[in-house]
Amino acid sequence: MIHLLALLGVVSISFSPILVRLASVSPVTATFFRAAYAVPVLFLVWLFQRGGDNRTARERVIAFTSGLILAIDLALWHESIALVGAGLGTVIANVQVVFVAAAAWALYGERPSRGTIAVIATVLAGVAMTTGLSRSDAYGANPPLGAVLGLLSGVAYAAFLLVFRAATKSLAPTSGPLLDSTIGTVVGALACAAFDTGFSLAPVWPAHGWLVLLALVSQVVGWLLIATALPRLPAVETSVMLLGQPILAVMWGLLWFAERLSPLQWAGSVLVLVGVASIRRTAAGG
Repeated sequence: MIHLLALLGVVSISFSPILVRLASVSPVTATFFRAAYAVPVLFLVWLFQRGGDNRTARERVIAFTSGLILAIDLALWHESIALVGAGLGTVIANVQVVFVAAAAWALYGERPSRGTIAVIATVLAGVAMTTGLSRSDAYGANPPLGAVLGLLSGVAYAAFLLVFRAATKSLAPTSGPLLDSTIGTVVGALACAAFDTGFSLAPVWPAHGWLVLLALVSQVVGWLLIATALPRLPAVETSVMLLGQPILAVMWGLLWFAERLSPLQWAGSVLVLVGVASIRRTAAGG
């Protein structure tokens, strides 16, 4: 059941890059409103569940801190999407699995099995191929810069996953840590606004219709499901399961924006999908 919740959450957040492209606003603007529109909804959910929220002040601070990190991740990721597309921007950012594996081993003692290491190697090979390896037929306006920003986004995403996981150790209702984290994302986005010349607080239609949908589908529904599963699964397994997001994002990018990948990029996407499909078996065997 926990794996099913995680899978449904991954499907929900896979629409994030599509909604970001449809909104067509600056990177930090999308980050700010994704969180800002989600806060009132999460607050109502938390009011309904708060009787079981016995988290300490330290856990709340950790959750808030994870949101600050997420703001950096999203700002970098949104810019990468603009440069290499919704699908590939999401794929490249998911190099976070390497950093999560290393940190989970160091911090939590979750030593990956040989099978898990082999799957991670397969996934990373696929991620490298999806960048197109600078070939002339590679999709994207500026693949090299998009890849660099995607890599930096992956580092921030890994840090967010580990910090947010630490904030949900008490198994309190998931709306509490997610609300605190989302508030942190709002604050973090405002701090990042100084580096985004296109940042704007002025609502514009239909952009903000897409941003509201982004907040509800991804930040509320998607992450409520993932936050429920996150503390109940090993960090590496959770991270690799989240790699299903870029595969779906590639599919949505093709359907919505005709993001036609090169044969090498398609081969890499298939390789990543095979790795994701096998992670549950290899993780169980560890």
